[in-house]
Amino acid sequence: MTPRHPHISLIGAPTDIGASCIGARMGPGALRVAGLAEALQRCGFEVQDLGDLHGPDNPNQAAVDGWRHLPEVTTWNERVHAAVHAELSGGRLPILLGGDHCLAIGSISAVARHCHATGKRLRVLWLDAHADFNTAELTPTGNLHGMPVACLCGLGPTSLTRLGAEGKPGSPSPALLASELRQIGIRSVDEGEKRLVHSLGLEVFDMRHIDEHGMRQTMEQALLGLDEHTHLHVSLDVDFLDPDIAPGVGTPVRGGPTYREAQLCMEMIADTGQLGSLDVVELNPALDVRNQTAALAVDLIESLFGKTTLMRSPPR
Repeated sequence: MTPRHPHISLIGAPTDIGASCIGARMGPGALRVAGLAEALQRCGFEVQDLGDLHGPDNPNQAAVDGWRHLPEVTTWNERVHAAVHAELSGGRLPILLGGDHCLAIGSISAVARHCHATGKRLRVLWLDAHADFNTAELTPTGNLHGMPVACLCGLGPTSLTRLGAEGKPGSPSPALLASELRQIGIRSVDEGEKRLVHSLGLEVFDMRHIDEHGMRQTMEQALLGLDEHTHLHVSLDVDFLDPDIAPGVGTPVRGGPTYREAQLCMEMIADTGQLGSLDVVELNPALDVRNQTAALAVDLIESLFGKTTLMRSPPR
């Protein structure tokens, strides 16, 4: 089964404004070089590459009040929000090519706004090695790519927690409820962050859960309750994958999903037919080996959009 949208829009956001390690700004170009558009076309989609958004350069400054580069991060996310929302409103499926993971604040707030306006339920799958649930009080670095989930849940600076909501009655605030989120592949969480994740009751399928129950049962639980009234958003941080197969990331954590586990994850999402939007973030070509991480990401995205080894009947 393929997603409901035959038209896909690629939106590049070449910035590492929210990270401490530069290089993710080159991610959109690496995905294009690896043949993302052509791969999606082979899956039967009409693909329009909208090029790259433009925003502030990375000033590489220290944190102020617990946040690094907050004005610049806000500007980038405002532009991502506007671009993603425009494509959703036009009936197209947006794929955000990052860039670092702070950009998910803009993309997911746009998806939430669209769901609120159209009466759809939202489900977000956060595929990542990190929970990204830090706040200014908890963060050890001030890097906003470690805070997007908290900001989306209303814990953060107003410029990010109210993104897209000011003056727009069709926008929810906060953009994301804990009940709408499933985190998969988590294996690196800061101490204060652990307590916050627990207190808000986030549903987290960490690597121990995957080790004990397998990827199939994990995904069955994460996808439980999806139907035709659900908009499914996938936010794929490439460091979700084990660094042995995906070295091109700024914050690698050993012990992630294998190639086959990641493929099964993507194929089970594709089987739902409910995928409505996608982020692909934190690809850092400066740390990669002959663009192999970008090529792997494209391979997985093909599976996410319905490529299979054999012709399969839809699951009952």
